[in-house]
Amino acid sequence: MGFADQRFNVNLSILFTELPLLERPAAAATAGFTAVELWWPWIDSPTPERSELDALKKAIEDAGVQLTGLNFYAGRLPGPDRGALSVPGEESERFRANVDVAASFAASLGCTALNALYGNRVEGVDPAEQDALALENLTLAARAADRIGAILLIEALNQPESPLYPLVSAPAAVGVVDKVNEATGLGNAKFLMDLYHLSMNGEDLPSVIERYAARTGHVQIADNPGRGAPGTGTLPLEQLLDQLRKAGYDGWVGLEYKPGDRPSAEAFDWLPAEARAAR
Repeated sequence: MGFADQRFNVNLSILFTELPLLERPAAAATAGFTAVELWWPWIDSPTPERSELDALKKAIEDAGVQLTGLNFYAGRLPGPDRGALSVPGEESERFRANVDVAASFAASLGCTALNALYGNRVEGVDPAEQDALALENLTLAARAADRIGAILLIEALNQPESPLYPLVSAPAAVGVVDKVNEATGLGNAKFLMDLYHLSMNGEDLPSVIERYAARTGHVQIADNPGRGAPGTGTLPLEQLLDQLRKAGYDGWVGLEYKPGDRPSAEAFDWLPAEARAAR
């Protein structure tokens, strides 16, 4: 087993960012990859102009890559925000306005995984109020995902880098997954297991995999420390991915790491060229 036995996609919101958005799908294809994922690309707009959506769709299609994951609108990301759906007022409304837009865009490209970042705690707002709003909005998102045959992903981030984000452990995120599935009866909410974030939280990664592999809809990786490519830190990522595969996970593994002080195209030397195309 090993890296060559995984199905990798490239996150174009953290890799190839030295290029304009519309050039990134082709750059990923040139590097040998056949699948990509994205954070919501329009951080200032949950409802961009149709021409912008069409241009990105064309760039992905022309590059011959598959869009396998897409975030719903999440505020300023990268930046100070960590989602919008639990933030009362304008941000929650922006998330709701985005739900059908994101789902429609995903459906147009055959993308079947939509990630909904929970959002930061807001000073002066009762956490219970935020959690109730979050469940309401996640229910809307799960139903929209179901309409296009997609899953809804719920992600744990890490406390050191996201101190206001409430889902900073695998059990916390899976607990929300359970609440959403109970509320909708659809069963399409899944855990997004980001091994970098979980390691930053000090979690026992083999134990997390053992407990939650069956509940996991997507995996993302970066090494730690540094959030760089595999091999730049100390995480045994090859072993962890092998464990996931043996536990029954056969989904995508998103490359969501920083390229460091080099062009993104040079940040894949850890992965043989013949192992980059999805099988």
